[in-house]
Amino acid sequence: MNSSTNAFMHRLVEGAKLDGFLIGACLHAGSMAQIYAVSFADGHDAPFPMVMKVPRMTQGDGGETIVSFEVEHQMLQVLHGPHVPRFVAAGDLSRIPYLVMEHISGMTLETMIESYSDVRETVPLEAIVRTAEIIAQAVHSLHQQNACHLDLKPANVMLDLHGRAVLLDFGLSCHADYPDLLAEEMRKAVGSPAWIAPEQVVGVRGDPRSDLFAIGVMLYEMATGELPFGAPQTASGMRQRLWMDPAPPRTLRADLPEWLQEVILRCLEAQAEQRYPSAAHLAFDLRHPEQVVVTERGRAMQRRGFWSQIKRWLRAAGLEYQPSALPTQQIAQVPIVMVAVPNHDVSDATLYALRQATARSLGTRPGARLAVTTVIKSGNISSTDARNSETALHRQHLSMLKKWVQGLDLANHQASFHVLEAGDVAQALLRYAAGNQVDLIIMGAATHGLQAQRFMATVPIKVAMSAPCTIILVKEPLPFEQLGREQADNPALLNNTEQ
Repeated sequence: MNSSTNAFMHRLVEGAKLDGFLIGACLHAGSMAQIYAVSFADGHDAPFPMVMKVPRMTQGDGGETIVSFEVEHQMLQVLHGPHVPRFVAAGDLSRIPYLVMEHISGMTLETMIESYSDVRETVPLEAIVRTAEIIAQAVHSLHQQNACHLDLKPANVMLDLHGRAVLLDFGLSCHADYPDLLAEEMRKAVGSPAWIAPEQVVGVRGDPRSDLFAIGVMLYEMATGELPFGAPQTASGMRQRLWMDPAPPRTLRADLPEWLQEVILRCLEAQAEQRYPSAAHLAFDLRHPEQVVVTERGRAMQRRGFWSQIKRWLRAAGLEYQPSALPTQQIAQVPIVMVAVPNHDVSDATLYALRQATARSLGTRPGARLAVTTVIKSGNISSTDARNSETALHRQHLSMLKKWVQGLDLANHQASFHVLEAGDVAQALLRYAAGNQVDLIIMGAATHGLQAQRFMATVPIKVAMSAPCTIILVKEPLPFEQLGREQADNPALLNNTEQ
């Protein structure tokens, strides 16, 4: 970078103009960049508040600063949605480097954590769970766009005024459709020491489960006020997380439930394949704590034994750099599958066909999560003790769902059961699918009532028309004696039709 560029950067004061932008107040001055409020210099109103990010590029700064600027420029142009700032413009790296983007109003997760620390209070459990859930939703949205953040930390997560998490600072990120500049040019661990995943320490980039590890570190910090692996500043210090266990968070916070420790420690597993397969699966557990299966992880009150640590250390000693993975391929392999099971006016043949379709879908998707749901109509409970009646009705339907899955092979799948109550069955199923990042819905072609087939706007049709994901409609097989004459007109009738 030439001296004239450095000189100009020192003149970025309020009121200066740059490429059609009017520089406002400096909002943040960090070790890597400065953030300024900006507006259009010609007086035109912007569609949203804007900021200009100017990277610090002075003599003595390493090459990673330039590479990170190029990476963030590339990422902001291709990412979209409510969980990333909208891109506006960029300055030429050879002249004046800058990025102009949407200004997100709210507070960072770092500020939230510090606000509790300043008054020596722990973050309430409800706030921990809700915050982690919206972060997981934001990260899943990023992964669905073929990208991994790889530098998630409290300072890079903005909690906006709409109750969403917005991810910031994509300078260390990678995108499966573009060259990984950092992997090509740096070939070393790149990330923030406290939050970097074990595989990143040995140079593996592009695995979406690395971002889940970072979420686990943030969850641990919110829950305990401590960092699970400290903040090491050396390569050997960072490598310790490849084999060392953090202290179980319940030893640091007595009111932490076992299910939440299970979630935190699963995110922090040294081997990526032992973590959640996707951020959607993590968000699902945070949204449905009663469905979390608690293992020894959740019940542990001390670290793993000495010999277990030694084995992990020996395994970690041989880890080397491996090629980056493709985020969307990994996510597609482990979807959340929702099956809508009817609870009234339904034949055994329909239930059987639905189970067979579910079995086929799970058989081709190892590790997929199965959410078994049914909807009961609101207002069907009439009793002097409505609350007790409602509880009994829900238990009855939960029992029915668990009996229905007994014919399925769930050895490689996690199943959960959900009784929804709503006046509009189709809308209840659609809300559930959208709110839980469901990838596939399986339901009968006349799932909620045989008589409903006579009408155009059946529940399955409503769901199929508005579903946010793929949907399989399973037709009830015809009686055996009808197949002979019906097959001539429609050979597909011998199979359960999937649409």
